[in-house]
Amino acid sequence: MNKSILSISLFLVLAMLLVACGSNNSSEITEKNSNQSQEVSEMTNKEKAVAVLESLESGEKKAVEDFISSEKYIQHNLDFENGREGLIGSLDYLKSVGTKVDVKRVIEDGDLVAVHSEYELNGPKAVFDIFRFENGKIVEHWDNIQETVTDTASGHSMLDGETEIKDVDKTAENKELVENFVKDVLMGQNPDKLTSYFDGDNYIQHNPYIADGLSGLGKALEEWAKQGITMQYDKVHLVVAEGNFVLTVSEGTLGGSHTSFYDLFRVESGKIAEHWDVLETIPPKDEWKNNNGKF
Repeated sequence: MNKSILSISLFLVLAMLLVACGSNNSSEITEKNSNQSQEVSEMTNKEKAVAVLESLESGEKKAVEDFISSEKYIQHNLDFENGREGLIGSLDYLKSVGTKVDVKRVIEDGDLVAVHSEYELNGPKAVFDIFRFENGKIVEHWDNIQETVTDTASGHSMLDGETEIKDVDKTAENKELVENFVKDVLMGQNPDKLTSYFDGDNYIQHNPYIADGLSGLGKALEEWAKQGITMQYDKVHLVVAEGNFVLTVSEGTLGGSHTSFYDLFRVESGKIAEHWDVLETIPPKDEWKNNNGKF
């Protein structure tokens, strides 16, 4: 075999080897991307919501880009601009101030996921986040944020207590019970029904200014009345429930200030057994960074 034929043969062999290697690498990359996409699609909405909140701590934007719609995202936190980019643009700042998110409870109701967490964000905060999903993507977000109080009237913290979701088969029943309680008692439509919603004085309270039991609630309201502090619920905007946990989102006033009320109730044997809340004063409209409103 002459040298020119041998050179051509070696060249062809090398070329075939390079093509084969390139094909294998391409297959590996395609398979890797396919596996990553499959992992994302298999995540539950609860997991996606928690992953987005963890981004506030890590500063990484991947979960935000993967799980929040780039086209439809409606933001109701009035300190953020509307759209996904408003959140992405805040991640570096949130990380720089040492933001931490400790998730306590997550409940899911249809396309809504509500997360109850303790934040470290310029001091400790009690927070509720609610995410609405469409086709596996977050398209809307609401929240309520309140500074935590450590010296509480009941001795319970604002976030401790029961976490286990039970009685999923009673979700609709518990949801109706709590919504009726808010309307009858908190909105004042049928206040005489107050005691029917509780098992005597057995009631665990996590509002930092109110002691346990209906007796604790009565004393707090009496003391507030003496100080001229009034609390009024005007409208229920959202109810999110899973099993024994029911979260209501309401609008009203506290001490004359326009207020957003997030109340989480735990139901046991058809009675309200435990309560957490986060209250936030709604700023005047000229201070809003988006026009979507708090609700």
